[in-house]
This record gives sequence, structure tokens and C-alpha cells, in this order.
Amino acid sequence: MTEMIFHLRDGSTRSLDAQAGQTIMQVAVQGNVRGIDAECGGACACATCHVYIGEETIGRLPAPDAEELGMLEGVAAERRAGSRLACQVTLTDDIETIHVEIPDCQF
Repeated sequence: MTEMIFHLRDGSTRSLDAQAGQTIMQVAVQGNVRGIDAECGGACACATCHVYIGEETIGRLPAPDAEELGMLEGVAAERRAGSRLACQVTLTDDIETIHVEIPDCQF
């Protein structure tokens, strides 16, 4: 089980439990986390699930593939070192806690 701590636009945080094999996007959508629009449903085709992964975790995740990198070129909010598409980050058992910041905008 992974604890996902979402840092929301209004400065508040929200914690959700996630299972290995779920994506950040799936957990956020199922948990009704505002700010992750996920308009394409996880097909890596819209970049409306752009998030910032905390630096304590980003280096432990597989690097984004070429398709995700291409989509990250067109994100609406500032792109940072921890920028990822939530639909492309699958959780594993070795990550106990992950901090996910929601950008100011998705479009």
C-alpha cells in the first residue's frame, strides 16, 4: 500500500491509499481529487493530468518514455524537473509515500 499525499491548488493536502499497479491518475480520479482532469482517460493523449512529483520520489520512478516526454512539451502549467503525467506513473510496492503537487492549471 502506498500513501499518496496530494498538495492541492488551495494549499491544502489530501491523503489517499493506493495499491501497487494503480496509476496516480486512477487514484486521483477515483478519489475525486480536483485539478487532475484526465480528459483522455489515461491514454497519454491530452496532458490534463500533469503533476509534480516530490523530489524524494521522482528519482525512484522509471523515466518517462518518448510519448510522455512529447506530451509534457505541451503542458499548460510550468514544467519542472518533477513534471510527469499522472496516467503514466504506475505505483509499486517499494514506494511507501509519494507527494504529488497539482499545478495551477491543466489547460
